[in-house]
Amino acid sequence: MIASLFDLTGRVALVSGAGRGMGRSSALALAEAGADLVICDRDSDTLHDTAAEMTDLGRRVVPVVCDITDVAQVRAMFERLDESFGRIDILMNIPGSNHPVPPEQLTVEAFRQRVAGILVSKFCSCQEAGRRMLSQGKGSIVNMCSIAGVSALGRGNFAYSVAMGGVAQMTRELSTEWSGRGVRVNAILPSQIANPGLEARMAQDPPLRDTFLRGIPLGRLGVPDDIRGLAVFLASDASSFITGALIPLDGGNLAKNAGGSHTVAGS
Repeated sequence: MIASLFDLTGRVALVSGAGRGMGRSSALALAEAGADLVICDRDSDTLHDTAAEMTDLGRRVVPVVCDITDVAQVRAMFERLDESFGRIDILMNIPGSNHPVPPEQLTVEAFRQRVAGILVSKFCSCQEAGRRMLSQGKGSIVNMCSIAGVSALGRGNFAYSVAMGGVAQMTRELSTEWSGRGVRVNAILPSQIANPGLEARMAQDPPLRDTFLRGIPLGRLGVPDDIRGLAVFLASDASSFITGALIPLDGGNLAKNAGGSHTVAGS
């Protein structure tokens, strides 16, 4: 009975950024729960690797090479979804890259590009999915946001944080507009999730890892697979009364005051 609440058999999901990281983990989790999928990424090789794993699970999967910052490519991808499945039940709206620059050095054009690359691109996917979900009277949209969308990080994260703040508010607004017509909209707020880009930053700035860990009471950085359970939960009927929520995936980061302290097992 409880397991049926998480069953996604017969549903169609679109997951962006599915070639690696949390996009890949989310896509595979939805496939394991029974969903068929359209998946996209800019990197064809990693995208098709993910698609092959889904096929091995018995799922129907359509991989689409797509740069989600290009509105024309996003719209073409949704047309491909229409041709392949004729419906969409779940959108996992994942990518959002970060290139820290101190705000006093940030050009207006670079700021525009960062906001467009994160906020505007996510809105385009939400709008395309939302129109289709509204016509069928049901759907679940999950936006990848960040703890930076609700708290300040410093360290040159200004443009990223402002854009993610927009994603958080977009999630609330779309939920308010659409939930009464059957379309739920929620967001996930990760803290530091291990990936090659983050590892490279920490290698260049060795104290940065300890800075991160001082803010995470669970005592470790996140890993992409930490999103799996939450992705299935928000996509499924198990979360049918949850909408407009900003859900931390942060090891306790947002709960901890900047002046607080925590202990870690074994320390």
